[in-house]
Amino acid sequence: MLTAIVLIDTEADQIPEVALQVTDLKGVSEVYSVTGKADLVAMVRVREHEELADVIADGISKVPGVVRTETLIAFRTYSNVDLEQAFALGLDD
Repeated sequence: MLTAIVLIDTEADQIPEVALQVTDLKGVSEVYSVTGKADLVAMVRVREHEELADVIADGISKVPGVVRTETLIAFRTYSNVDLEQAFALGLDD
């Protein structure tokens, strides 16, 4: 599984509309409205590298209201949530 974090700049008056359209794209698992450098952050998860172009270049970038995107591709995932779940296997609360 490949994970990409996509920073999305939008037209200021279209943030909610863009977020909803991006959320509907296959391969997009979440979209966050954020403060800071970008207006939205989309989490993209696909099986094959080539699918990133389908989701990002042919999908997110073409949503009306999207001004610019910047894509960060994850090498590894570090998560306390995954570790907590692994340690909790077989234990009753």
